[in-house]
Amino acid sequence: QVHLVESGGGVVQAGGSLRVSCAASGRTFSTYCMAWFRQAPGKEREFVAAITWSDISTTYADSVKGRFTISRDYAENTVYLQMNSLKPEDTAVYYCASVSTQSSRRFQLFPSRVGSYDYWGQGTQVTVSS
Repeated sequence: QVHLVESGGGVVQAGGSLRVSCAASGRTFSTYCMAWFRQAPGKEREFVAAITWSDISTTYADSVKGRFTISRDYAENTVYLQMNSLKPEDTAVYYCASVSTQSSRRFQLFPSRVGSYDYWGQGTQVTVSS
């Protein structure tokens, strides 16, 4: 079992920046990748970015490319999402998710699908005011 805890959400003006963090604990030695998703009111949860734990390859949704950066601290089992040039449409609850090694093939085939991820955090609210 892996436990994920997000932090760092808040309210920011459009054009501003914010960094959210996700700390993993438990059976983290089997982590293959970690990712961020977001869910706005009345909308489905959508993929934002992912990073593989070993080779640090990254994947981004088109809507955040060039504005968001995902990174990880291997020693601290923490993943970060640096969000720049924020827009009101970025307002959502941001969720951290992870994939275990056993599920790596499923992730490689469908990296942006909610069902490709094994563990989820409780989420942190990010609000961008116009």
